[in-house]
Amino acid sequence: MTHAAPPARKLEALRQRARIIAAIRHMFASADFLEVETPLRIPAPAPELHIDPTPSGDAFLIASPELQMKRLMAAGCDRIFQICHCFRDGERGPRHLPEFTMLEWYRAGGTLADLMDDCRAIVTAGACAVGSPETITRQGTLIHLNDEWPVLEVQDTFERLADWRPGADPDPLRFDMDLVDRVEPALPADRPCFLAGYPAAMASLARLDNDNPERALRMELYAGGLELANGYEELTDARLQRERFIAEEARRRAAEKPPFPMDEAFFKALETGLPPCAGMAMGLDRLVMLLTDLPTINDVVAFSFLSGESHDPL
Repeated sequence: MTHAAPPARKLEALRQRARIIAAIRHMFASADFLEVETPLRIPAPAPELHIDPTPSGDAFLIASPELQMKRLMAAGCDRIFQICHCFRDGERGPRHLPEFTMLEWYRAGGTLADLMDDCRAIVTAGACAVGSPETITRQGTLIHLNDEWPVLEVQDTFERLADWRPGADPDPLRFDMDLVDRVEPALPADRPCFLAGYPAAMASLARLDNDNPERALRMELYAGGLELANGYEELTDARLQRERFIAEEARRRAAEKPPFPMDEAFFKALETGLPPCAGMAMGLDRLVMLLTDLPTINDVVAFSFLSGESHDPL
């Protein structure tokens, strides 16, 4: 059983959390992003093999606000961000909650390089808010924020650390096991880094690399042993997106998971015209864990999900 932090420590963590979120909001406002709110209850989630949205009557609680935020981009928004609660069934552990806080943002005309710059600005803003602008400590390891943040290619990194190169559609179980057991533990410990170029089949909402169609323009940010963020250069073609969703639904059925309805409003928005854009989702609770050097996600939220349906404050 995971033990909650003592009340005094928890209260200080909540104060630091508030400072971090305020700094992030200021950073986005200074960069001319519009803060938006989208529905928490939706008729159809994006089908993803490893994510199980929480049912809510004849609808679902959001696992991510992605589809709704892309509809805003298609409607004419240029730069948007959102801080909201998201919900995923079956996720509970030192780094997971079934209800958690997500930061998500989109840039018209953006690229993975732009998202990397955004990530650096977000982490730096949060670190400054807690008085550690250049270095932070995570579980005894000093992390240098001002040094270069390496960009590691998935295929090369797997070949070096797991002795194989994933192709366009690798065995998902083998990929996930080696990612967790062999790749993530060997990522740089003294600085944040990006893992980029995921297999095409593992990024149903991302566009593919024009020079290498086995490689999706998807990346993840890691720091202090934590996976913090996941982002794409977005797929904008409605026909290809529908084909991707159908293929992902087939993977869910093969795994004996329930099917989802298609979000026709999302496809209509793509048909209307989603501009070339890039977007990223960051787990805010994990970012606070990183910046406050607290070991579990329970330590950085006001109400800790301990067992069953109980939520205990502090």
